Amino acid sequence: MPLFNLLNISTGLPHVWTSAILGKIGPACIKVLRMDEMSYAEEIHDYNEALLVVSGRMLLEVAGETVVVDAGELYIAEAGVAHAVLPGSDGCLVIVDV
Repeated sequence: MPLFNLLNISTGLPHVWTSAILGKIGPACIKVLRMDEMSYAEEIHDYNEALLVVSGRMLLEVAGETVVVDAGELYIAEAGVAHAVLPGSDGCLVIVDV
């Protein structure tokens, strides 16, 4: 089984908010990316999306409410629910699409 240093991988990515796929487990796709201070446009998926902040902080807007996800915390964006990343987010983020 491969071992991943998530911080090194995210830091080495050429672009922020562009993920690298680490692998798949069943139907789940595991990705890592580097966040910066910029916002990320609203998205709606037809699948659940687990957002695990490895380092830093992510500020989400979900249903008009701000949700703060700190390092070590996981937020699950449920299928069909719009969510956007607000300005001020930064660090390393792991995404699991299920």
